[in-house]
Formats: sequence, structure tokens, C-alpha cells
Amino acid sequence: MKTKAVRLYGVNDLRLEEFELPAIKDDEILAHIISDSVCMSSHKAALQGAAHKRVPDNVAENPIIIGHEFCGEIVGVGAKWQDKFKPGDKFSIQPAINYNGSPYAPGYSYNYIGGDATYIIIPHEIMETGSLLNYTGEAFFYGSLAEPVSCIVGAFHAQYHTTNGSYVHEMGITPGGCLAILAGAGPMGLGAIDYAMHCDRKPRLIIVTDIDDARLARAAEILSPEKAKACGVDLYYINTNNYPDPLEYLKNLSGGEGYCDVFVYAPVKSVVEMGDKLLSNDGCLNFFAGPTNPMFSAEFNFYNVHYASTHIVGTSGGNTDDMIEAIDMMSAGLINPAAMITHIGGLDSAAETIINLPDIKGGKKLIYTNKSMPLVAIDDFAKLGENNKFYADLAKIIANNNGLWNAQAEKYVLDQAKDI
Repeated sequence: MKTKAVRLYGVNDLRLEEFELPAIKDDEILAHIISDSVCMSSHKAALQGAAHKRVPDNVAENPIIIGHEFCGEIVGVGAKWQDKFKPGDKFSIQPAINYNGSPYAPGYSYNYIGGDATYIIIPHEIMETGSLLNYTGEAFFYGSLAEPVSCIVGAFHAQYHTTNGSYVHEMGITPGGCLAILAGAGPMGLGAIDYAMHCDRKPRLIIVTDIDDARLARAAEILSPEKAKACGVDLYYINTNNYPDPLEYLKNLSGGEGYCDVFVYAPVKSVVEMGDKLLSNDGCLNFFAGPTNPMFSAEFNFYNVHYASTHIVGTSGGNTDDMIEAIDMMSAGLINPAAMITHIGGLDSAAETIINLPDIKGGKKLIYTNKSMPLVAIDDFAKLGENNKFYADLAKIIANNNGLWNAQAEKYVLDQAKDI
């Protein structure tokens, strides 16, 4: 079977090519990819080429298919797995397979599996590690968002707090506590708010800070304080630039005690240091934002580390359990990470998107791998629709869904967009 895929050959050398897939072996699965969301990790892999720890040294001679946040349908199943999987099953994949301690992963290391492709071959190690996950949701794009949502879930689970008189830590955010999400009005911050409102360890208070009024207003439209109140949570959106002493204001909102859990969603020194100052006794600061500068640092109050048991944690990605939880919550309609998606494109726009990702504003860029489309911001649909019926129709669908990408919009793209 032929496939079309974006393959990495070296530093920023991504090529959209058509080639023949070999016949699957008894321990492999043939699959059809429908959607892939672009991750900054793919940009880093393209930027580093063979120097990336997950990219093989011989990638110039044996190119890999890039992309690891994908969702699709199973087409054919080798004999070994026919009792567990069948054609027509929808799936998502946990790319951090950690097979026999190897750093290799789908989207970084394999010739025949990656998200930016039409058809792929899923190797045996994906199934053997339990990384091929059943997905039953209506829309494929949610399956593509399962991996980034799992990063949020994992960060919440990585929080830890002391137990009186014991050296055993209690994992997770503090139920009924105060939670701060700093620089949190962006797409991933919205995902964190949504999860915090609906998880099984709800805080009583969530404060979300940013310095952009428009972002904060949009966040409040999508996840309103009224919705949070219905979940038993008090939610405040705060522009810290609007207060002469934002630290004092934020502490007062917590009742003066500070915050049990603080998440930092931007690699900014002043934001990290504010997070430190907001911590309550036994408070945990999660540095969620991944900096590009390996020398990034900030001051931390070690007096409070010693006497107030404050501490810090960082996570990069989620594990398989986190991803299963993300899929289950999305499938049940408990969380809706659609707000993460800000751009839509086809497979022929994937390479340029990956290479230029840091310069493209907004959140997640979603690629429909069987379609030929330029990368377009959802906010630009209406303007483009003045002279283009396709985007005019999409703009109407989006407008009827609070400006968010949705299952109806996806179906329209799959039905009406030009095939690649």
C-alpha cells in the first residue's frame, strides 16, 4: 500500500513524499491516520535532526515519519493481535513507549509510523507496551489532543504534599485547596483550568493570571466563573498588570494563607518567582512551561523550603495512565480541550508548520493528514469566507460553537476539503 508522509532527513529537512509501505507482519497493524496535532517537540526534532536523542543517527539515509499526536482507524491486523484489535477500531497512541529502555518513539524514530502520514504500520512494541489505546470519541481531533491533555493530567498527578509525621508524600493537588495557574490564559492553561474544574480532586479556588486582557476575556467566555461555580469551584481571571501589588491581591483571594498548588505556564523568571511567593505552607510549585534556554533559572526562597515545607516539581509529558484518563474524560464529555486548537491545515502544510512553529502565534495546529489545505487560523475563517465558500461555511459552524473547533467542523473538512 502506498502512503504519503512528511519525513525527516536532517536539520529542518522535512519532505512530503509518497512511498510504498511493506506488507504487515504477524505482529504489526496497518492503520489510517486522520488527524495529527503539531507539538513543539516535533519542531525541536526537526531543528536538531540526528543530534536529537530520539532521532536515529542514520536518519539521512533512513528518514523517519514525524508527528506523534495522532488519531486514526485500524485497517488491518496481524495474526498476533487479532484477539485484541480489529479493522475499524479508532485509536490514539502513547508515544512515550520506553521499550526496553530505548528513547525511540513514534514520530521521532520510525520509518513507518508517525502522525503526519496517511497510512502507517504500527510495530509490535507499541502493542506490547500497552501504548495502542482504544478511542471511542466522535471526533478524531480529540484523539489527537489526548497526548497534550495527558501532559496536563500528569502535571496534576505529579503534585505532592507532606503527611503529618510521615515521610510518605500524598500525590496530587490538594482537594478543597487553593490553586493558582500563572500565565494560564493560553491554550494549555485553558486545558488545566478545565481539568481542575472536573477532576476528582477539585480545589475550592482557582485563580488564573495573565497580562493580556483579550486572552483573559476569551478564557472567561470558554470556561466561565459561573461554570466553575456549578462545579463547586470559585474561579477568578486576573490581569496582574492592573494591580499595584498583585502579590498582595492574590494572597488575599486565598484568605491570606497562600496557595497549596501553583502551576507556572510560562518560562518567565518573574512569573516563577511570583509563584514561589504565593505558596502556602507545604505548597508545591509545578514548573509546567518548558524553556528553550538550558540556563533558565529563577530565585526560590529556601528559608520557606526549610521552615514552611515549600517544594517544586516539573513534568514533561504524561504516562499511559494519564492518557487513558484524558481519553476517558473527553469521551465522557467531562472536559473539552477544543480551545487548544487555533489553526487547521492539511498534510501539505505540515512541514512548514513544524519548522516555523515558534513564529506562528496561537495554540495547537491541527493537521488533517488526508487533506490538502494551507495552515489557517480559525479566527481568519470569516475573512477568508468573504471570497471562499469553504471557509464561509466553516466560519458559520465555528460561530455556532462559541468559536471553538468541533466535531461538525471536522466532518465538514473531511467531507469537503480537497484530498491530498
